[in-house]
Amino acid sequence: MNQVIHSSPAKPSFKWVFQTAGRTLAFGFGSGLSPIAPGTAGTLWAWAAFLLGEYFLSTEDFLWIIGGGILLGCWVCGHASEELGKKDFGGIVWDEIIAFWLVLILIMPTNIWMQAGAFAIFRFFDAVKPGPIGMIDRYFKNIEGDNSPSSITQIIWRGFGIMVDDLAAAFFTLLIMALLQVLMR
Repeated sequence: MNQVIHSSPAKPSFKWVFQTAGRTLAFGFGSGLSPIAPGTAGTLWAWAAFLLGEYFLSTEDFLWIIGGGILLGCWVCGHASEELGKKDFGGIVWDEIIAFWLVLILIMPTNIWMQAGAFAIFRFFDAVKPGPIGMIDRYFKNIEGDNSPSSITQIIWRGFGIMVDDLAAAFFTLLIMALLQVLMR
């Protein structure tokens, strides 16, 4: 149970990503395969999916999806990371997707310029990882020891580490967006 069953490629392919539902989610339905800025590609995918989802889903539906997505993300991100043998592989973008959906659900309805601003601020916080976000990221990248196969608990903890810095980036994005709203009045 603790050993990796699938052989993992050095660079995941489309075929490898779509072999399991967990990998498909972890790689943002393929958006994480972008050769340039996969985190940005995943966040753009999240934005487009959210705007499309607004036609079919209620705010309550989105909140359930986001809550479930955070919990599920701890497993799928941790498991994909385990399969790849890397602590936080750049193509794993489920963390960006869920975190940006959280931003969008809390700022909507708003105009496209505020959405674009939230996108830019979120990408800044996620890429640069200033202050507490960087501290969280470094903490989770430094706590793991050897590269031996991990237990389920370790996989979920690794996935939590992948998810939590993006949730912190979402929190700081929302803080800046709230400050901008106050200043624009």
